[in-house]
Amino acid sequence: MGENSSPYPHQTTMAISHYIKEIGRGARGAKALERAQAADLFGQVLDGRVTDLEIGAFCVAMRIKGETVEEMCGFLDAVDERIARFPACAGGQPLIVLPSYNGARKLPVLTPLLALLLAREGHGVLLHGMRTEARRVLASEVLEALDIPTLTAPKQIVPGTVAHITTGALLPGLARLLSVREAIGLRTPAHSLVKLIAPCAGPALLVASYTHAEYFELLGATFATRGMHALLSRGLEGEVAADPRRQPRYDAYLAGQHQLLQEQQSGTAAEVPGLPTEIDAASTAAYTRRVLAGQAPVPEALAQQVRHILHLARQISARARP
Repeated sequence: MGENSSPYPHQTTMAISHYIKEIGRGARGAKALERAQAADLFGQVLDGRVTDLEIGAFCVAMRIKGETVEEMCGFLDAVDERIARFPACAGGQPLIVLPSYNGARKLPVLTPLLALLLAREGHGVLLHGMRTEARRVLASEVLEALDIPTLTAPKQIVPGTVAHITTGALLPGLARLLSVREAIGLRTPAHSLVKLIAPCAGPALLVASYTHAEYFELLGATFATRGMHALLSRGLEGEVAADPRRQPRYDAYLAGQHQLLQEQQSGTAAEVPGLPTEIDAASTAAYTRRVLAGQAPVPEALAQQVRHILHLARQISARARP
């Protein structure tokens, strides 16, 4: 990581070297950090109080070792202390949060459509994200084509509307850590972490996804340990919107308590009526408009996902009532 390319300042001390010594001993010799240690380490990273060398060592060590539940909770503790938050929604209604960091590679990115279907049901919906994959079509690009601009800072989200904000506007240090991938060519802990963030001062329902099976247990245990409200399923190319060709398994967490909502259904649809073959932002936005106008059917997989989210949102609202 060169001096001119890194967003992190050079310093003479090794502020997190004692942590790197524990986690950097390889897949078999590495020791997991306790939650408080992970929060301290990650907080220093977010605050930019570490060297380029430490950042690279931390990212590579964690990539080899893998994160534990305690470490993920500690990392999130550090984020929670620093992140900008959106005001609570009115009436105890949860803000529905859709992290969007991967975009489209083979199929159109349907996260904006999911967001707008939920907003149509009267909910405030937040997408947060930034580019982490080169040459992919981002949800933010589709939203811009739908005349939904990107916010520069958190503000009240009106029920029935969709808002989008970049990671850098929420927490600059987290965006800087995501950008380290461009220098070292590897995912960092931030790539998993950003998909677990629900930056709201009040109740929030996080819609989360996993691509690799090993992350299912990690994410579920993290939601349970932190007492979060979340809906977890397999995503499409790293996005939270359901694959329109399939019906995945859905697991819900209400204040950390697990509920199995739906088992995975077998089979893959040969085609999805109305779904464009092009994945560019303009084509995806045009398709989104057609679906919302009733000129194309809502893919059943997305309709089912919306039903599960609305079901959980009602339960969260009921918990918030006196």
